[in-house]
Amino acid sequence: MILSVDPLQAPGFGLTVVGALAYLVAAMPASIERRWPAQALVAAWGLHGLALLAGLGLGRQEGLVIGFAPALSFTIWLVVAVYGVESRLVPVPGVRRVLAVCAMALMVLALLFPGEARAVAHSRWAPLHWVLGLTSYGLFGAAVLHALMLDAADQRMRDKRAIVSTVYGMPLLKLERMTFRFVEAGFVVLTLALAVGMASPHWRWLEHKTVLSLLGWATFAALIIGRVWRGWRGRQATRWLYAGTLLMLLAYMGSRFVLEVLLQRTSG
Repeated sequence: MILSVDPLQAPGFGLTVVGALAYLVAAMPASIERRWPAQALVAAWGLHGLALLAGLGLGRQEGLVIGFAPALSFTIWLVVAVYGVESRLVPVPGVRRVLAVCAMALMVLALLFPGEARAVAHSRWAPLHWVLGLTSYGLFGAAVLHALMLDAADQRMRDKRAIVSTVYGMPLLKLERMTFRFVEAGFVVLTLALAVGMASPHWRWLEHKTVLSLLGWATFAALIIGRVWRGWRGRQATRWLYAGTLLMLLAYMGSRFVLEVLLQRTSG
């Protein structure tokens, strides 16, 4: 396996190292009264954002840096941001540790596989399409995080045969509503991203990335319609969410992974 560049020479190397260490501190177990894990997470998130800006190549003539690892890194960065806001209302130490470890791993992965610089001047809508697409990934990622907590509560109810009204101190119905608010927001942003992409002369209907993206869009549309008209809840709803998210991951990040890692070539 050939790395794209020397990691020591990559933009944002220092920020990535310090940010990864801060995430490591945030992942350490601590009592809920301790404030330093949350402070470490905020510091890591800020460093992570700066590392993303450095790695994406904003303002450089050769164009934005596009790749599967930076896209994953940006997605987890958005998910951590959502968790950071919610944790001020309902601290969830277990989720903090998992997110910190995932974010640390994806920061390092983006350093090892930074992608390729691609000019976006061929279409004035290309940067907007790209940003909207990654934002939808972040929103769906936040929805998946909440869905996993819902499924955990459902499993506890099955194991204990008891009614679980709260999850980590959050009312179960509120958590469910928040989960599908993220789904709806992600669907709207994804719809805009696809609409902007279709406006580009470089849009290809039969490209596998396009087909998978449209299948993902249709899956989320079916989930929203099913909840409104059929009252889908619980695992039936979360399975549709996981399926749509998987299709979206395969659409862009999967294709880029094949090009960059398995085939070890650029997309041209």
